[in-house]
Amino acid sequence: MTPEPQTGLEMRASDAERERIADALRDGVAEGRLTMEEFEERLDAAYRARTHAELEPLVRDLPVPGRPAAAPVPAAEGGWAERIGGTPTSRTGIAVMGGFQRKGRWTVARRFTSFVFWGGGEIDLREARFEDRDTVIRCFAIMGGIQVTAPPDMDVQVGGVGIMGAFDHSGSGEGSPGSPRVTVTGLALFGGVAVERKLRKEERQRLKEERKRLQAERHAERRELRAERHAERRERHAERRERRGSSERPSLEKRDWD
Repeated sequence: MTPEPQTGLEMRASDAERERIADALRDGVAEGRLTMEEFEERLDAAYRARTHAELEPLVRDLPVPGRPAAAPVPAAEGGWAERIGGTPTSRTGIAVMGGFQRKGRWTVARRFTSFVFWGGGEIDLREARFEDRDTVIRCFAIMGGIQVTAPPDMDVQVGGVGIMGAFDHSGSGEGSPGSPRVTVTGLALFGGVAVERKLRKEERQRLKEERKRLQAERHAERRELRAERHAERRERHAERRERRGSSERPSLEKRDWD
């Protein structure tokens, strides 16, 4: 039997097409069309999408071009390339009845192991460098919790197991071209390991400032439009008074003549 031809929406999406949708969503939140929560939810869905049908609804209500069937746009790897390579600053994170943090500008070892017992750990990859493009983060949480935070454009695969606990796989998803590949694995026993995606602080701040700038521009445009409308009303009012005055003059002159 000859297979039926695929429609455009059934076609597999490429990394470049996912990145184009991500750019459209960034424009949407910068212009105030999306809330930050909507943006993060849609961006996560964009990097998870496998087909055009999954990408299409994410920008359907945005007045921007960028449908997935468009020609691919070459993606630049410069940003990620600058963050891969170097001597790791940390290979382990351990907390026993306490806590540990790995966040900010640190260099992740290609094999990073974390362990908590009656404690908590935080592993933030949003501003981190990476010793190697392929990184494995092993998380073992026993009656405790570990939080792993990755940027939305990072390739993250989660494969841990929860026994009488929870190992959250919702943070899994492909990243932008050139991003490091991070595999999160391990065990949660009477505890939990959560993997989530969040924007970098700089990106959040940039979008916030861009939103403020656009709001200020819209306020200025509205003030200018109100001023123009007020001037038009005054001009129409003056014209009506002038017409009324010119229509009254002949009757007055006729009365004087009589």
